[in-house]
Amino acid sequence: MKKLFLIIGAPGSGKTTDAELIAERNGEEIVHYSTGNLLRDEVASGSELGQTIDSYVSKGLLCPLDIVLNTVVKAINESPKDNILIDGFPRSEEQMTSLDEMLKNESGIELASVIEVVVSEETAKDRVLGRARGADDNVEVFNNRMKVYTEPLNAIQNFYEAQGVLKKISGEASIEEIVAEMETFVKSKI
Repeated sequence: MKKLFLIIGAPGSGKTTDAELIAERNGEEIVHYSTGNLLRDEVASGSELGQTIDSYVSKGLLCPLDIVLNTVVKAINESPKDNILIDGFPRSEEQMTSLDEMLKNESGIELASVIEVVVSEETAKDRVLGRARGADDNVEVFNNRMKVYTEPLNAIQNFYEAQGVLKKISGEASIEEIVAEMETFVKSKI
């Protein structure tokens, strides 16, 4: 039985870094996937699906829901490890409910937990603008990304709370403390 851990959080919450570090430290039993990287990898593979993804991404468009879901589920099914961390998913109520439906039909996958890395908007903004990795790390884009993240957040929290799988972790501490808390929690579910 594969155990799935979804890690959500605001832009700049540190969710990708946290998940990468946990997977590195526990490589024999845990694997990590970033939703964006999965889509880029599929494009790089040159597959038919990759070409379809590229037809959206190259125009700056969001991929359709079924493509994102199928890409995530394919990664889960092909994962060499049984404990899987996926960050940045779900990002909408539609993705959440569609994933839930898909998991009901996948008997070999259990949603072990949805981990929310909680940070204040101020902390998130300071981190994103401080890293300035690209043209999208500016105030206007940050504000839009926060809006996209926060609009469905209550519904996502309520949905997973009702299932008893939501775990909130403060992202305000040091990276070592955050990773230690998340790693301990993940290992307790394995």
